[in-house]
Amino acid sequence: MTNKQEESKQYKKWLIKIFIITFILSAVFNSTASEAVENLNIYWSVLILILVILAGIISDMLATAVTAASEAPFHAKAADKKKGAKEAVKLIKNADKVSNVCGDVIGDICGVLSGATGALIAVEIAELMGQDDITLSTLVVTATITALTVLGKGIGKRIGLTKTDKVVYALGRVIAFMKIK
Repeated sequence: MTNKQEESKQYKKWLIKIFIITFILSAVFNSTASEAVENLNIYWSVLILILVILAGIISDMLATAVTAASEAPFHAKAADKKKGAKEAVKLIKNADKVSNVCGDVIGDICGVLSGATGALIAVEIAELMGQDDITLSTLVVTATITALTVLGKGIGKRIGLTKTDKVVYALGRVIAFMKIK
Protein backbone atom coordinates (compact mmCIF):
# COMPACT_ATOMS: atom_id res chain seq x y z
CA MET A 1 0.00 0.00 0.00
CA THR A 2 1.36 3.42 -0.96
CA ASN A 3 1.71 6.28 1.48
CA LYS A 4 -1.20 8.14 -0.18
CA GLN A 5 -3.45 5.08 0.08
CA GLU A 6 -2.55 4.69 3.75
CA GLU A 7 -3.28 8.39 4.39
CA SER A 8 -6.60 8.04 2.61
CA LYS A 9 -7.48 4.99 4.69
CA GLN A 10 -6.52 6.78 7.93
CA TYR A 11 -8.55 9.83 6.89
CA LYS A 12 -11.63 7.70 6.23
CA LYS A 13 -11.23 6.09 9.66
CA TRP A 14 -10.98 9.58 11.18
CA LEU A 15 -14.20 10.66 9.45
CA ILE A 16 -16.11 7.63 10.73
CA LYS A 17 -14.70 8.12 14.23
CA ILE A 18 -15.57 11.83 14.32
CA PHE A 19 -19.08 11.12 13.02
CA ILE A 20 -19.74 8.64 15.83
CA ILE A 21 -18.21 10.89 18.50
CA THR A 22 -20.20 13.89 17.28
CA PHE A 23 -23.44 11.90 17.23
CA ILE A 24 -22.94 10.67 20.79
CA LEU A 25 -21.77 14.02 22.18
CA SER A 26 -24.61 15.87 20.50
CA ALA A 27 -27.21 13.47 21.87
CA VAL A 28 -25.78 13.60 25.38
CA PHE A 29 -25.31 17.38 25.51
CA ASN A 30 -28.67 18.16 23.92
CA SER A 31 -30.61 15.90 26.25
CA THR A 32 -28.69 17.10 29.31
CA ALA A 33 -29.01 20.79 28.44
CA SER A 34 -32.67 20.51 27.52
CA GLU A 35 -33.43 18.71 30.76
CA ALA A 36 -31.47 21.26 32.78
CA VAL A 37 -33.03 24.30 31.10
CA GLU A 38 -36.57 22.91 31.42
CA ASN A 39 -36.10 22.63 35.18
CA LEU A 40 -34.42 26.00 35.77
CA ASN A 41 -35.76 29.50 36.04
CA ILE A 42 -35.17 31.87 33.15
CA TYR A 43 -32.09 33.52 34.69
CA TRP A 44 -30.20 30.23 34.99
CA SER A 45 -31.38 29.24 31.51
CA VAL A 46 -29.99 32.47 30.07
CA LEU A 47 -26.69 31.89 31.91
CA ILE A 48 -26.45 28.40 30.40
CA LEU A 49 -27.22 29.87 26.98
CA ILE A 50 -24.46 32.48 27.36
CA LEU A 51 -21.97 29.77 28.40
CA VAL A 52 -22.92 27.63 25.38
CA ILE A 53 -22.49 30.61 23.02
CA LEU A 54 -19.10 31.41 24.62
CA ALA A 55 -17.99 27.79 24.24
CA GLY A 56 -18.84 27.94 20.53
CA ILE A 57 -16.98 31.23 20.09
CA ILE A 58 -13.88 30.02 21.94
CA SER A 59 -13.78 26.71 20.07
CA ASP A 60 -14.03 28.57 16.76
CA MET A 61 -11.19 30.87 17.82
CA LEU A 62 -9.04 27.86 18.72
CA ALA A 63 -9.77 26.24 15.35
CA THR A 64 -8.72 29.41 13.55
CA ALA A 65 -5.54 29.85 15.59
CA VAL A 66 -4.36 26.25 15.24
CA THR A 67 -4.93 26.36 11.48
CA ALA A 68 -3.00 29.63 11.12
CA ALA A 69 -0.13 28.75 13.48
CA SER A 70 3.45 27.89 12.62
CA GLU A 71 5.41 25.20 14.45
CA ALA A 72 8.73 27.07 14.63
CA PRO A 73 8.12 29.21 17.75
CA PHE A 74 6.92 26.17 19.65
CA HIS A 75 9.93 24.02 18.79
CA ALA A 76 12.11 26.63 20.52
CA LYS A 77 9.82 26.63 23.56
CA ALA A 78 9.81 22.82 23.61
CA ALA A 79 13.62 22.83 23.54
CA ASP A 80 13.51 25.10 26.61
CA LYS A 81 11.13 22.58 28.27
CA LYS A 82 8.25 25.08 28.46
CA LYS A 83 5.03 23.40 29.58
CA GLY A 84 2.53 23.12 26.75
CA ALA A 85 5.02 23.64 23.92
CA LYS A 86 5.13 19.97 22.86
CA GLU A 87 1.35 19.90 22.98
CA ALA A 88 1.19 23.05 20.84
CA VAL A 89 3.44 21.43 18.21
CA LYS A 90 1.21 18.36 18.19
CA LEU A 91 -1.88 20.55 17.81
CA ILE A 92 -0.36 22.34 14.82
CA LYS A 93 0.77 19.08 13.21
CA ASN A 94 -2.82 17.87 13.50
CA ALA A 95 -4.39 21.22 12.59
CA ASP A 96 -6.96 19.67 10.24
CA LYS A 97 -8.28 17.37 12.97
CA VAL A 98 -8.08 19.98 15.72
CA SER A 99 -9.89 22.48 13.51
CA ASN A 100 -12.54 19.88 12.70
CA VAL A 101 -13.12 19.05 16.36
CA CYS A 102 -13.03 22.65 17.62
CA GLY A 103 -14.67 24.48 14.75
CA ASP A 104 -17.10 21.86 13.54
CA VAL A 105 -17.86 19.31 16.26
CA ILE A 106 -17.85 21.62 19.28
CA GLY A 107 -18.99 24.65 17.30
CA ASP A 108 -21.92 22.86 15.68
CA ILE A 109 -22.98 21.17 18.91
CA CYS A 110 -22.93 24.59 20.60
CA GLY A 111 -25.01 25.99 17.75
CA VAL A 112 -27.64 23.29 18.12
CA LEU A 113 -27.58 23.61 21.91
CA SER A 114 -27.97 27.38 21.77
CA GLY A 115 -30.92 26.99 19.41
CA ALA A 116 -32.63 24.39 21.59
CA THR A 117 -31.94 26.39 24.75
CA GLY A 118 -33.16 29.55 23.04
CA ALA A 119 -36.42 27.85 22.04
CA LEU A 120 -37.05 26.82 25.64
CA ILE A 121 -36.24 30.35 26.83
CA ALA A 122 -38.58 31.83 24.22
CA VAL A 123 -41.43 29.64 25.50
CA GLU A 124 -40.65 30.68 29.07
CA ILE A 125 -40.61 34.37 28.10
CA ALA A 126 -43.96 34.03 26.34
CA GLU A 127 -45.43 32.33 29.42
CA LEU A 128 -44.06 35.06 31.72
CA MET A 129 -45.64 37.69 29.48
CA GLY A 130 -48.94 35.81 29.40
CA GLN A 131 -48.79 35.18 25.65
CA ASP A 132 -50.07 32.02 23.98
CA ASP A 133 -48.28 32.88 20.74
CA ILE A 134 -44.52 32.40 21.02
CA THR A 135 -43.72 33.85 17.59
CA LEU A 136 -42.43 37.21 18.82
CA SER A 137 -40.38 35.83 21.72
CA THR A 138 -38.91 33.13 19.44
CA LEU A 139 -37.98 35.74 16.83
CA VAL A 140 -36.28 38.01 19.37
CA VAL A 141 -34.43 35.20 21.15
CA THR A 142 -33.19 33.45 18.00
CA ALA A 143 -32.14 36.73 16.38
CA THR A 144 -30.24 37.69 19.54
CA ILE A 145 -28.51 34.29 19.71
CA THR A 146 -27.52 34.49 16.05
CA ALA A 147 -26.25 38.06 16.32
CA LEU A 148 -24.23 37.34 19.48
CA THR A 149 -22.76 34.19 17.96
CA VAL A 150 -21.74 35.89 14.70
CA LEU A 151 -20.33 38.91 16.56
CA GLY A 152 -18.42 36.70 18.99
CA LYS A 153 -17.04 34.43 16.26
CA GLY A 154 -15.92 37.47 14.28
CA ILE A 155 -14.03 38.76 17.31
CA GLY A 156 -12.71 35.26 18.06
CA LYS A 157 -11.44 34.74 14.52
CA ARG A 158 -9.65 38.07 14.67
CA ILE A 159 -7.99 37.08 17.95
CA GLY A 160 -7.18 33.64 16.55
CA LEU A 161 -5.44 35.22 13.56
CA THR A 162 -3.67 38.11 15.30
CA LYS A 163 -2.66 36.34 18.51
CA THR A 164 -2.11 32.90 16.98
CA ASP A 165 0.92 31.88 19.05
CA LYS A 166 -0.61 33.03 22.34
CA VAL A 167 -3.88 31.20 21.68
CA VAL A 168 -2.20 27.95 20.59
CA TYR A 169 0.28 28.09 23.46
CA ALA A 170 -2.54 28.68 25.96
CA LEU A 171 -4.37 25.64 24.57
CA GLY A 172 -1.15 23.62 24.73
CA ARG A 173 -0.68 24.58 28.39
CA VAL A 174 -4.26 23.62 29.22
CA ILE A 175 -3.70 20.21 27.60
CA ALA A 176 -0.39 19.78 29.45
CA PHE A 177 -2.09 20.69 32.73
CA MET A 178 -4.88 18.20 32.08
CA LYS A 179 -2.31 15.44 31.45
CA ILE A 180 -0.81 16.07 34.89
CA LYS A 181 -4.15 15.79 36.66
